[in-house]
Amino acid sequence: MTTAVAQSSLTDSFVTAFRNHPAGVAVVTADPGDGPVAMTATSVCSVDANPPTVAFSASKNSSSTPALLRSSSVVVHLLSAHQLHLAKLGATSGIDRFADTSLWDRLPTGEVVFREAAAWIRGSIIGTLPAKGATLFMVEGDEIGGHHADPHRDAEPPLVYHSRGWHTLGPTTQIAG
Repeated sequence: MTTAVAQSSLTDSFVTAFRNHPAGVAVVTADPGDGPVAMTATSVCSVDANPPTVAFSASKNSSSTPALLRSSSVVVHLLSAHQLHLAKLGATSGIDRFADTSLWDRLPTGEVVFREAAAWIRGSIIGTLPAKGATLFMVEGDEIGGHHADPHRDAEPPLVYHSRGWHTLGPTTQIAG
């Protein structure tokens, strides 16, 4: 009994700790050949710059995870506050995330891309690591686009997820320079 209570307490503390840790917001798309999928992810992180490599996790409970596991490539879309509608689209269950064809296009290589995303990284899945309730995906970038990928353009404020809510950052939120 104490072990179950201790595990529950540990899980609750872990969830609370990460609920209070802000994260950038991304949408991951893939199409293993039987139709595209999309999911919103706050677990995306940069792994290496040379070659460009990112990682993200997908819950075993996500309806997109089986398609991601069958895919050889994905597009990871990094979102600004102006793309909140894309984050909500990828996070809403039970809808056709691709019904509005004005939001997406296919790259020449076949992957689905939301072109208005602040930045997007098309890449090959180079590895997966199963965990008890999720899978960690490693992606090596083959193509990068969007205005946040252009060093000569100003960046839009990022979209951030924190404590179950959408937020952004701006000049007045900076506390150190």
